[in-house]
Amino acid sequence: MLFHEIPFINRPSAQLIMEELELPVLLVNEIGGVLGILEAHLPFLKKHFRLITMKEFLENKGYFSAKVKAIYLWWHKPVIDRELLKSLPNLKVIANSGVGMDHLDLKMISGFGVRMANAPHAVLSSTADAGMALLLTAARRLVEGCQIAVSPDTEYFPSNRLGDEVTGATLGIIGMGNIGYKIAQRAKAFEMKILYHNRNRRKEDEELAVGASYCGNIEDLLQQSDFVMLVVNLTPQTYKLIGKKELELMKPTATLINISRGAVVDQEMLLKALQTGVIKGVAMDVTYPEPLPRDHPLLQLKNVLITPHLGCRTTKASYMITEEAVGNILAALRGLPMPSEVFPD
Repeated sequence: MLFHEIPFINRPSAQLIMEELELPVLLVNEIGGVLGILEAHLPFLKKHFRLITMKEFLENKGYFSAKVKAIYLWWHKPVIDRELLKSLPNLKVIANSGVGMDHLDLKMISGFGVRMANAPHAVLSSTADAGMALLLTAARRLVEGCQIAVSPDTEYFPSNRLGDEVTGATLGIIGMGNIGYKIAQRAKAFEMKILYHNRNRRKEDEELAVGASYCGNIEDLLQQSDFVMLVVNLTPQTYKLIGKKELELMKPTATLINISRGAVVDQEMLLKALQTGVIKGVAMDVTYPEPLPRDHPLLQLKNVLITPHLGCRTTKASYMITEEAVGNILAALRGLPMPSEVFPD
């Protein structure tokens, strides 16, 4: 192909173009902005790939369709649908920037012969930190306290505004996978009693290391816990896992903490439980949809703490996510096993 035939509006030197064309083409939603990959990650990504955005792809579809080998999803963007997959005949792999894959139709993607990967290792510590931060913030009513401390109307600090003790309290963890176990390690440092419910019981030495007790059924955990933390993937089995029955099993003094996915909790039943005192409060980093409509009644309740899906959003974790994604993509393009491959089943 001649230089003048390459459809770039702002063309760099011919040498740079040839170097870029030798790299596999990676499709991303955009660079920077609200939905784009972080600009700080560009030098690392450009060592391995020729990056194109969805805008560039759509504007030069005929040229790029056969060249795109991989897609990097940054916070669920771009949207992967059948139309996009049909337009990318040589697509080999889709790498997701988080752990949850519920935003993807895994069977459909696999049907196109495309492999998939997530980034479970990069997000472990940051997500566990976020879970404990929510627990502590809710227990000690830190948001309310901050509002009082900075309010221009405050004349004194009320001595009757009390929070809940975390030390010695019982934490029930639903979903003791890698992140759940990290939370247990942190809770142990707070001298909490730890219960957990999981599809599979962990090894005895792992339980002993964090002082965790296994609950074979979720009901026992809910009835005993002062704080219940949800750390499960969203699947058909966990959809609305916490509903009316489960909320009513909890202590009226208990707080629910959700760092998994919004749809793991039945929000209508949660709203009623909070309004009627079935449980004391909720702290959640996830809702459905995200964000909630601005007139949603959950946003009006004082016993609700909501953060904007901050789980793994730290500078270090975000870079580790990109590193993990690149490792998975390069492995797939070389026909090797991917460290974090996700299968349709």
